[in-house]
Amino acid sequence: MTENRIKWQDLALITAGCMLYGLGLASINIQNHLAEGGITGITLLLRYWFQIDPAYTTLLLNIPLVIFGYKYLGKQTLLLTIFGTAMLSLSLWCWQRIPLQINLHHDLFIAGVLAGLAGGFGSGLIYRAGGTTGGSDVIARIIEKEKGISMGRTLLLFDVLVLTISLSYLDIRHMMYTLLASFIFTQVVDFTQAGAYAAKGVLIISPEFTNIAQQIMTDLDRGVSYLPAKGGHQRETKEMIYCVVAPNELVTLKRIIQHHDPHAFVSILNVHEVIGEGFSYQRKVRSIFGKK
Repeated sequence: MTENRIKWQDLALITAGCMLYGLGLASINIQNHLAEGGITGITLLLRYWFQIDPAYTTLLLNIPLVIFGYKYLGKQTLLLTIFGTAMLSLSLWCWQRIPLQINLHHDLFIAGVLAGLAGGFGSGLIYRAGGTTGGSDVIARIIEKEKGISMGRTLLLFDVLVLTISLSYLDIRHMMYTLLASFIFTQVVDFTQAGAYAAKGVLIISPEFTNIAQQIMTDLDRGVSYLPAKGGHQRETKEMIYCVVAPNELVTLKRIIQHHDPHAFVSILNVHEVIGEGFSYQRKVRSIFGKK
């Protein structure tokens, strides 16, 4: 059961993410008349139509969603979602009352970029901690369970619907910069979630595979795996090395391969996420003079 306990580090990440997301929404989106998708976009619509503070509507709209969707969320996800929703509401309340002006009406391109960066980094931190801020995430999960429609498709359709309705108070110019912010938002969310785990997967085919693998394990302290491979022309069975390294270790790895076999076949892959020793677990400490 220990693994399922909520850690204080997760709560700290969610808090930081909510404060950053709230800063972007209150000090950039609202001040520069940019919309948002999802439930957040609805809170901005209610602010425009009825002058209701988004800090309150964020909480009020999410309460029934969390109650309705509790059976579709695991216990830990439910608790983190409740915490994230409360923190986002609190951060919006605080940022709207702090005299911080980020007025960029003269350059909506910068406003769109900053809105996407703030929202993306904030949401990325929240998702990385295993939490959400409720809203359309809960709706999408319910629809996926009940109707079999993917979450990505539901979230996209919901965002399109909300942004279309937002044209009731936005002109086309502001909407286009909102779309720019949304694009940057999605890219930054992916980057933030995968950032610390970003790595390179390397496939190496060489008759010197034993020596190459040994030096990788010695010099880089990375594990290797041997995979069976068969050549397409001569149908010879060969051993192929597979290893995962950090991006800053790639140059050293290439030098190792070049030293043993300048004609080795090497394929380098982008690895979205890595879980294991040296990446998500603590790695052995190495001194500049060798292993400790």
